[in-house]
Amino acid sequence: MRLVFAGSPAAAVPSLRALAASEHEIVSVLTRDDTPQGRKRVLTPTPVAVAADELGLPVIKTRRIDDRVTRVIAESGADLGVIVAYGALLREPLLSSPRLGWINLHFSLLPRWRGAAPVQSALIAGDQETGAAVFQLVPELDAGDVFGQITKPLQGDETSGFLLGELAISGALLLSRVVDQLAAGEATARPQDGDVTLAPKLTLDDGLLDFSGPAPAAYNRYRGVTPEPGAFTSVAGARLKLLELRRPDTGSDALPAGRIVLDGKRVLIGTATTPLEVVTVQPAGKTPMAAGDWLRGIPDREGLTVDVAGAAS
Repeated sequence: MRLVFAGSPAAAVPSLRALAASEHEIVSVLTRDDTPQGRKRVLTPTPVAVAADELGLPVIKTRRIDDRVTRVIAESGADLGVIVAYGALLREPLLSSPRLGWINLHFSLLPRWRGAAPVQSALIAGDQETGAAVFQLVPELDAGDVFGQITKPLQGDETSGFLLGELAISGALLLSRVVDQLAAGEATARPQDGDVTLAPKLTLDDGLLDFSGPAPAAYNRYRGVTPEPGAFTSVAGARLKLLELRRPDTGSDALPAGRIVLDGKRVLIGTATTPLEVVTVQPAGKTPMAAGDWLRGIPDREGLTVDVAGAAS
């Protein structure tokens, strides 16, 4: 078949490469515009744009789907549109432009976690399993019939960055299989079944860890927001990024919620239940460092506590 591929982040690249290596022809790659990156704000293409250039595929960069983009895709003669984390909603008449419409690889077990942040939301909620699904794109958000899905049990320590990397690879295999089935006329889809939950895009504020509740709630939020938008708290009025947390071995003494202590070589922070170990931090305006080095650099650290809502006390 002739395919149009739409995607932007690194999680979409395995799918693009898998389809490019298949017997199908990718006639166009749709991705987001270049964006300023880094301290020098250098205009940088999306990972999908970089991969498409390496593969010699024609690329359309756009922030919004306008009449021009719709016309170009309609004139490409595509049989099927494939979308993986493009970053914008597709609407009519583009949805009906390819002969078979569009299919979407989504990183959750639909209808659980429809929306922009399914992996992050699953981890924050403490789900025991997640997965990926390929479904028919329809005007309603992530609501189309499902052609296939894979499940993945969760061990309880995965971060969203690690988990998304794994699902991007296994999901690419699932997506390729569904495309082959559609080409052969052998694909079947089933309506979504179950309770709908939503996974809106996370903001910077979603990375604030609240240590007033049980340790699993704070730890799961850390897992879900790492590496983006990033976990943080506040100490002495300054933001402190929490780059790596661990659940310490059982038997650690309880600490008051938000209390930070040096326990041998470990830095522990108290919650309403058991403490969490802080491994790597990044103070405001500084580079990442071991949490022990950061804490030993604070002269008056006895009784150091962060407010349970994040503001220093």
